[in-house]
Amino acid sequence: MQPRSINILTVSSLYPNNRDFKHGIFVETRLRNLLDAHPDVKAIVVAPIPWFPFKHKCFGEYAKFAGVNYQEERHGIRIFHPRYLVIPKIGMLITPFLMAMSIKKCIKKIQSQGESIDLIDGHYFYPDGVAIAKVAETLKIPFTCTARGTDINLIPQQSKPRRLIQDVFKKASHLMAVCKALKVEMIKLGAEEAKTSVLRNGVDLESFSPSEETTQQTLKSSLTQSKALILSVGWLIERKGHYLVIEALKHLPDCHLMIAGDGPDRQKLEQQVKQLNLTDRVTFLGALPHSKLSQYYQAADALVLASSREGWANVLLESMASGTPVVAANIWGTPEVVASPEAGVLVDRNVASITQGIKDLLANPPSRLKTRLYAEQFSWQQTSDKQYQIFNTIIDGIEHDR
Repeated sequence: MQPRSINILTVSSLYPNNRDFKHGIFVETRLRNLLDAHPDVKAIVVAPIPWFPFKHKCFGEYAKFAGVNYQEERHGIRIFHPRYLVIPKIGMLITPFLMAMSIKKCIKKIQSQGESIDLIDGHYFYPDGVAIAKVAETLKIPFTCTARGTDINLIPQQSKPRRLIQDVFKKASHLMAVCKALKVEMIKLGAEEAKTSVLRNGVDLESFSPSEETTQQTLKSSLTQSKALILSVGWLIERKGHYLVIEALKHLPDCHLMIAGDGPDRQKLEQQVKQLNLTDRVTFLGALPHSKLSQYYQAADALVLASSREGWANVLLESMASGTPVVAANIWGTPEVVASPEAGVLVDRNVASITQGIKDLLANPPSRLKTRLYAEQFSWQQTSDKQYQIFNTIIDGIEHDR
């Protein structure tokens, strides 16, 4: 008897595309590791994007959407990018329903091509999870949904989105969270503990390889003449706290800061750097592919993450896997990642605490080998196996009920 294959449809607006190679890469990475660990799982991706007609760069982030292909393939996985309408001002409340229409049409097209779908693997509870729940109910397909951060620790502060998310909790076959802190919050919001699991993100230990002390010093000297190289990685928005790290640099005269990432606040951050007379000690690197980002992790003395909200911050483990310890704001899932002196230090999210954290880490750094060994605890295998078990249990239960 031929073994059964599991046909999943991963649905998320957070997924890389031909115009933005880093957008939602953590969703793609988890899926790729699942497929590598369990070859009997087959996957197609539906990654809806906002409809936008103009490609000119003057339209900023929205211009990227206009150039995204409807269908593409990445790493052997077929991906569809159906469009959904975004309406200014009222978009927050109506987007889940417009997204649902787009997803449903795309799934029907996929099914008409002879593809079977055993289960929808959804990511991000709002608007994605709300849209997925509506489509799954109509098409009678079981679904799971994974919480990743602001979908649980920020958006439910609004009453209508909170009610819609709570409805997803009831309809989903299983709920997942990337850290324990998010699971605790989901249960407070009404999720059933028995059907809520923590599936933390892992780290790609091959893409992010370590540098020992001598190599790190050589790499650093090719980038800066400062005694210490600090790295801050993430989208350039207020929530990521780059401005706090820039402010802290005033009190760290022997440090050079490099900021990796793009986003709407770049001009504002560049202006801050100029006003503080730090132009010669801050470098904006823009968005970097993993292959390039890895080189900066290897050269840095410390990564600083000053976010106000994080589920499970992948950059922390990427840095540690490169041998570089971290200074991280003590919020949400971050203490679950930075749980040992070999990983780095936790600080309050203010300039004084961040400054002191950097000073303390630079004065007494762990060995880069020990930091790498700490990161090696967080491989993807455990997450992939748990996800595989959940999917099988859901599908077996449905087949048993038929």
